[in-house]
Amino acid sequence: INLEMPTVNIDGEVTVLAAIPEVVKALESSAMTWQKSISTALEEQLKKVPQGNGPLAEVDLWREINDTLSALTEQTKLPEVQKVLEILQEAESERLGDLWIVLSDLRKHHMEALDNVKCLSALEHYLKNLTYGADFNVVLNTIPSLMNALRVIRIVSRHYNKDEWMLPLMERIAWEISMRVYKFVDLHTLFKGDRAAAKKKVAEAKSTLEQWKNCYFDVRAQIEESGGEKHWEFDRKRLFEKTDYMASICQDLYDIFQVITEELYNIFNPELTAVTANPKGIDDLVRRVNGLICPVEELTFDPFSIRSAHDWKLIMEEFKEQVSVENVKQIFVQNLKDPPLCKNHPPLAGAIYWSRSLFYRIKHTIIRFKEVEDLLTSERGKEVKQLYLQVAKRMKEYEDEKYNQWKDGTEKIIPVLLKNTLLTVSSVTEQPVTSKKNVHFIVNFPPVLQEIIIETKYMEQLGFPIPEIARYVALQEDTYLRYTNGLKNMLDHYNKLMGTLNEAENKLLDDHIQGLWGIFKPGHRRLNWNALGVGNFIGQCTQAVRRFESLVRQVHNNSEDISNKLLFIESTNLFKFPPSKNDDELPNVNEFFEYVRCERAKDVAQMVRKYVAISQLLIKVEGQVANTKSGKCPKLTSYYAYWENRIYEVLTQLIVKNLQAFNTAILRNVPLFQTEAILCVPEIIFQPKASEIEKMTVQCIQDCTEVTKHFVRWMHGTCIACPPQRVKKDEVITFSFYSDVSQNPLIMKQAAVITQNVHKLLASLSNYLNQWKRYQPLWKLDKAMVMERLAAEKPACVTFDEELQFYMKVAQEVTQQPLIKDEQFIRLQLAPLAYTVQEHARDWVVSLGKLLNESAREELFSLQEEIQVGVFRSSCM
Repeated sequence: INLEMPTVNIDGEVTVLAAIPEVVKALESSAMTWQKSISTALEEQLKKVPQGNGPLAEVDLWREINDTLSALTEQTKLPEVQKVLEILQEAESERLGDLWIVLSDLRKHHMEALDNVKCLSALEHYLKNLTYGADFNVVLNTIPSLMNALRVIRIVSRHYNKDEWMLPLMERIAWEISMRVYKFVDLHTLFKGDRAAAKKKVAEAKSTLEQWKNCYFDVRAQIEESGGEKHWEFDRKRLFEKTDYMASICQDLYDIFQVITEELYNIFNPELTAVTANPKGIDDLVRRVNGLICPVEELTFDPFSIRSAHDWKLIMEEFKEQVSVENVKQIFVQNLKDPPLCKNHPPLAGAIYWSRSLFYRIKHTIIRFKEVEDLLTSERGKEVKQLYLQVAKRMKEYEDEKYNQWKDGTEKIIPVLLKNTLLTVSSVTEQPVTSKKNVHFIVNFPPVLQEIIIETKYMEQLGFPIPEIARYVALQEDTYLRYTNGLKNMLDHYNKLMGTLNEAENKLLDDHIQGLWGIFKPGHRRLNWNALGVGNFIGQCTQAVRRFESLVRQVHNNSEDISNKLLFIESTNLFKFPPSKNDDELPNVNEFFEYVRCERAKDVAQMVRKYVAISQLLIKVEGQVANTKSGKCPKLTSYYAYWENRIYEVLTQLIVKNLQAFNTAILRNVPLFQTEAILCVPEIIFQPKASEIEKMTVQCIQDCTEVTKHFVRWMHGTCIACPPQRVKKDEVITFSFYSDVSQNPLIMKQAAVITQNVHKLLASLSNYLNQWKRYQPLWKLDKAMVMERLAAEKPACVTFDEELQFYMKVAQEVTQQPLIKDEQFIRLQLAPLAYTVQEHARDWVVSLGKLLNESAREELFSLQEEIQVGVFRSSCM
């Protein structure tokens, strides 16, 4: 479109030209022409619509409009046009107002077209991928980016920020996506190629259609979460009705492929074809499976059209029903020999239930076929009906076979089963069943009989006639259940009681157990499940077991009392140490061992009382079991021996544990008593001596072991203490546990270890005292002889000073020595030794002082004498 320029000459000043009427008139004529041309052009451009249903058509439309309006706008900017407008404005022409309005509309629509071109250009790359992408992966990857780009355009565009413009654009995108699916998924060729690839293609098509909707709602959720943008809500029917419907069609097609490739074709694997005796039958089945998809391949309507929804629904129903019948047939054939049973269903009735459940599935299919007009009268419908009749007939034959198998077997086996005894006896080992510990009584109710009762109930529910003997047994179910529960509870009670008995108690209660077995005897010898006295038998057995339980409880109570007394004995501490008098002072050796001896004597008295009471408890057991109280009942001989052996074990553990504890106390660096180091010229010794300490320790250990002498043994076969025996005229022997316990290797070894540890400790302390031997000259040298020799030598005063300094230094050094030495369980007090050494040092100082005094006095007297002689001579001269 070109704007015609005025023919008049407009060269010159604007004010001059505006004053010439002819010029103004000519320019007004041109202005009117421009107004009409631009108005016509705008009207034509704004009436244009996209040439196509896709989004790229809209891009092309706005690009074309922009090009046209841009050309017009550029012409209005020409110098000639601008001068004409200036002249008309100067002349105050009435025509100029209408032209200005048209020019304003031109600029507005041009800016809008330019803005739309810019925005759509940002989408063009995604739209081309959507339209021309090589496969669905390109489309799938493009949709999220495209949706985000639409969100941005809605924010920045002055045109597409309005729903009436954005909705048509999004509708075109939805149309383009549906067309891509329509072109790719061609039902006339889809099933003829690689079915795995076709299945994948259908899945991708469905994903593409769903991606469009999912991305829309993802962006909507993001906008709602941000809260700062205009709401994102468009007419969902226009955007998703078509794509949602096409997605459902793709899902149906996928299901068809799933059934064909995964369910039916898997049946015809190479292994089955290789081993089957009827390969032709396999081929017929394959052809039948292929025939399932013929109606889909030969459609006379467009399945992706919503208007064809009803027709497509009929096609899918027909396919599903035919597949259902075929599937049921295959399930029936495959599981014929080992049908899957519901929980609690018996084998035969359960198999019939399984067969009928399959039958009801295909029966439901045929009923649904009948509800659809003309469906069963079609060729395909007739095939389905024929297949249904074949399968139903085979299922009926299967049911009759299972029923007859049950009926014949039941009538033969029930009389035999009812003759079983109530109980059966089993042994857990190969030992004879007379060994009470290994005998188990078991309820002998045949599981097969219980299964027959259950089968009978289900067979009756299934409508089959029930044999009289089976009906009789089924009616007795509650009675049998009561009998079996009663017997089981009674035997569980009995077995639990027997499980609490040890070997000694088994022998002790032998007569009572034999009596109990006598009451059980009719149950595993005479009474069967047809007998009339079963209830009375259960009652007698239950009463007998309760009486036996009472006796066992009494025996166990006494056993527990005995065990508590033995536990007291075993846990007694035979080495109770005296508490320290204060933080530093400990008892001396004699006090320590005397305290241990006295405390042990008290504890032994209590232990003996506990021991003596055991005999009384055993006599009490004798009264409960044998109705005698002699303490020497032959029936309890093994029981007496059992407890006597337990007493021996307890006393052995008592001595071993106490010796081990005492050894631990010896080795632990916690002093228990103190001894003194003293000087017994010429040796440094312990007070008391080390040999005496060792002797007292050994005696303490021996006393610990001899505690067992207080536990007098019982006479053979009794629990009565053995009286002292006179072997010689003046020798009386008391039989105790000492002779056995003292010879126990563990006790002998532990006693030796303690003695050895004490000996090592005393040797270590003796070595420690050797450092004091450096002071031996203080007491070994004869002070009189040393003084006499020193006096004869008449040493100088310096010599005396050195000697005095030496002994005073020794006395000072002794005071700096540690006066306590703790090693393991002994505290060595060195104060007496240190004091004695200091006394000896002081004695030397005193002796030296005396000698020095005498020597000085002699010299003094000698000097005095010399002075007197000198004075006398001086006076004589």
